[in-house]
Amino acid sequence: MRIVVTLVLLVGLAFGAIKKKEDEIYLVKITPDIPYVYVDHKGVKVKVMRIQDTNHLLTDDYSKTSRPCPPFCIHPIKVDKRVKTVATVEVVKFMRDKVNSGKGIIIDARLPKWYYAETIPSAINVPFTFLESNPPKEKVVAFFKLLGAKEKNGKLDFSNAKELLIFCNGVWCDQSPRLIRNLIKYGYPTDKILYYRNGMQGWKLLGLTTVVEKGNFIKNSQTK
Repeated sequence: MRIVVTLVLLVGLAFGAIKKKEDEIYLVKITPDIPYVYVDHKGVKVKVMRIQDTNHLLTDDYSKTSRPCPPFCIHPIKVDKRVKTVATVEVVKFMRDKVNSGKGIIIDARLPKWYYAETIPSAINVPFTFLESNPPKEKVVAFFKLLGAKEKNGKLDFSNAKELLIFCNGVWCDQSPRLIRNLIKYGYPTDKILYYRNGMQGWKLLGLTTVVEKGNFIKNSQTK
């Protein structure tokens, strides 16, 4: 018995040493103690990390600094005084602690063409236009049931609804604020909604992993 316990301890220590050594090879970590996290994106395990090339620069649409306002105006830090605004580290921790445990959902509020072109790993697409289009009640109920709500006596019960983290293109994008406001109108609890104001531009500025979906094929943006 003593030999078995000793072997288990040795294996555990060896595994811990290997993981520590693996973590130390990352020059560009997310935080000092989080080099990466894993998250599921439609059945594909994605490693979320930062680009390791310290000379990397943004060269796509998200490197653009100026867009006409309106409609692309800079949004205030708060969508609603009752809804918490979070930054990028909180998004990573939300993936690790909430998405991976089934307690939370990340929502990309942009139109489908933007979502399928590139999104944050694990995000599902709920276009901001959905609730604005006055969908039939049965569609609304079905949608909120997917988020963990239940229908009781003809009304929606959000007691067991999941925590939502919602984003769009960036601080100049009004799509996630519009979706958040409409969720609140339908009664979604404000303490179960988080607003990632920096959005895709902030995520990409920090060199974090994105996914590109082509049909049934999901590509990690950092995979050559």
